[in-house]
Amino acid sequence: MYKVVLVEDEDLIRRGLKFQMDWTSVGCVVVGEAASGEEGLQVIEREKPDIVITDIRMQGMSGLQMLEQSLEKYKHHTIILSGYADFNHAKDAIRLGVMECLLKPIDFEELKQCILRITEKVHQSENEKRQERIEGATTLPLPDPSGIHNKYAKKMLEYIQEHYSEKISITDLSEAYDVSSTHLNAKFKAETGYTFHDFLNYYRISKAVELQKEGNLKMYEIAEKVGISDYKYFNKVYKKYVGYAPAKLFEESEKKTDDVETE
Repeated sequence: MYKVVLVEDEDLIRRGLKFQMDWTSVGCVVVGEAASGEEGLQVIEREKPDIVITDIRMQGMSGLQMLEQSLEKYKHHTIILSGYADFNHAKDAIRLGVMECLLKPIDFEELKQCILRITEKVHQSENEKRQERIEGATTLPLPDPSGIHNKYAKKMLEYIQEHYSEKISITDLSEAYDVSSTHLNAKFKAETGYTFHDFLNYYRISKAVELQKEGNLKMYEIAEKVGISDYKYFNKVYKKYVGYAPAKLFEESEKKTDDVETE
């Protein structure tokens, strides 16, 4: 659900905005309200809303003055409320990047359409950021076997590529090659910069991100498919190599999208 803050010094209008609008139908919830620009800044700082709806004219700090300060710190979308006499102020709001303006008295169907336009922009922005994270995560560089010169390191890399989804360890290779684990690890690290264990996890996570991008499997299914059955450990390893948890990469923006679509 998207968080909304209402800033309006007329109690009747503010209460009308809060209770006459079906916020859940547009995937939103009112998390705070204020009767002045000064109070509005405090509420915005505390709640960090996605959308701020504010009157232009208020006693003390105006809505525009409040927005000039809040938009420097917080990336929220804004709907301004104005009367016909405030047209020039509305132009100033456009200069601040405010693209939605409603005339008083409020037409709640128009307000609903404003909200839907904003949430659509948010969806699009989230999807673009999500795709950037996905593309960035799928660029984990992997060594090319043809560029590895030590025969043991090359065999180890090829073994990981073929058996990463299975339960494997350097001990298995040590027995198969009749070479000590220490020697194998030293040769592998000299060629790749990774220990066998670290590279195995790194390779598994690179494959996990590829499967995520396809979008056909749950995260626990992906974890098992790349050879990490302990999902808690999978999350830890994923964050180590990608930089953030798998839920952050995919699920947050999808949840907000689902909230709107299922209302």
